[in-house]
Amino acid sequence: MLIGRDADVVGCHTGTLTLDHSEIRAHNGVSVHARPNTSVTLRDSVILHGRALFSGSNGLIERCRFTDATDNAVAVIKGAHVSVQGSWIGGSMIHGVRVSGARAQVTGCELTGTGKAAIMADSQAELTVTGCAINSVHAEGIAFIEQSKGSVDATRVTDAQHGIAVVSGADPVVRGCAFIECRDTGINVHTSGCGRFEDCEVFDTGNIAVFSTKGAAPEVHGCRISRGNVGIAVTDAGRGRFTRVEMEDLTSVALRVYDEARAVFEQVRVERCQSAVETRGNSGTTADITDSVFRDFGMSAVEVLGQSRVTLKGVAAERGMMGFGVGEDAQLFVHDCDVTAVSKCGAFGLGKARLVARNLTVSGSEAIGLYGQDSAYLDVANSEFVDCAAAGVSFNDASGGRLVDCSVNGTQGVAVQDNGRVDLVSLRTSLPIVKQIVKPVERPPTIVNNYDGPVFNAEVHGAQLAWNNNKVIQQQTDEDGSST
Repeated sequence: MLIGRDADVVGCHTGTLTLDHSEIRAHNGVSVHARPNTSVTLRDSVILHGRALFSGSNGLIERCRFTDATDNAVAVIKGAHVSVQGSWIGGSMIHGVRVSGARAQVTGCELTGTGKAAIMADSQAELTVTGCAINSVHAEGIAFIEQSKGSVDATRVTDAQHGIAVVSGADPVVRGCAFIECRDTGINVHTSGCGRFEDCEVFDTGNIAVFSTKGAAPEVHGCRISRGNVGIAVTDAGRGRFTRVEMEDLTSVALRVYDEARAVFEQVRVERCQSAVETRGNSGTTADITDSVFRDFGMSAVEVLGQSRVTLKGVAAERGMMGFGVGEDAQLFVHDCDVTAVSKCGAFGLGKARLVARNLTVSGSEAIGLYGQDSAYLDVANSEFVDCAAAGVSFNDASGGRLVDCSVNGTQGVAVQDNGRVDLVSLRTSLPIVKQIVKPVERPPTIVNNYDGPVFNAEVHGAQLAWNNNKVIQQQTDEDGSST
């Protein structure tokens, strides 16, 4: 047992040092300090309160226990290279393991109760994390910042503020990890962070499962997101490519793209979420969605608002209230898509929005297949509307557009409710086409004001006025007070 205060308890200034089955207690100091060009091994030991500091040195930590460090439990800095294996780290005031401008491998460790990120890589560090368990931490489970790189494999993070954070140019590869019950986000990439995330799971997240924002550009492949609030959110000029992602049982939207963000989604499956896709922002806000399926959505499958632009290719929406919708000044492009069994509408345009659809099929709508309202423009070709209870196509208000080589089939309802602003070209249907009576726009009445007297549009001083008089008498007062 080695006990010290206000200084290094164990210091290695040169050569090689091994501590086996030791207990080291440092009060307001460093437990073990490996200085440049040295090599220190800690094995089967207990370190209380202080930290193990490796500065420009080599190190190996095996089956050790670090408790209640007043700083970082293990610090690897200034070009050091350290391997931490099979160890337990708990209660650190700052980080469990911090790697700064150095290299480290953390394998088979358990970290809990840290004040900040349990494992931190900064200043272009290289960090490898494998088979670790991280739980009940106040900040991030794992954080890569400041152009740090490395990998995280088969690691589980539970009850952290953020499961993993990637910031300021960092670019790790994360495979086969689970982020469970994170209080804010599971995967958080921001401020020009990158990273590749493969075959990960994010469950029961308090806010957003996968978050890309402020110029971030992650790639997410083969991940599963379940329960929680929002699935994937790309905002504030963030970017991202998301492939083979499965999402289910979210209380809010599965895919959100806001405010100049750009996202690509491929082979995405969404089930039992309130909404599948939601976009909002200026014309720089875009989302491309390909070969995806949205099932059992509470509200809408796709909702495009603001001036954002969304392209759907090979997307199927099944069982929900509304299918593909666009509103305000936004644009929605639909290619080879299907909408089945919706209760309100298969595809719709509102406001001043533009909807362009090719090879769209809407079947089994309990109300309307295609719907236009306000002054929206709907350009639909080579599409089919089948068994829509009320109407296959309905244009209302000042909405307009065209239907080219489309068909409306079924046994009830009408084919088209035409407000006179839609061009019907080669429409195939056995159902009636209803011409709506468009009321002329009533102009406001013209108001003419007749004034029997003078009209003043500004302040007037020293004026003499008379009207409706047959005789006018003018008097002038001279300087001596006499009147003329």
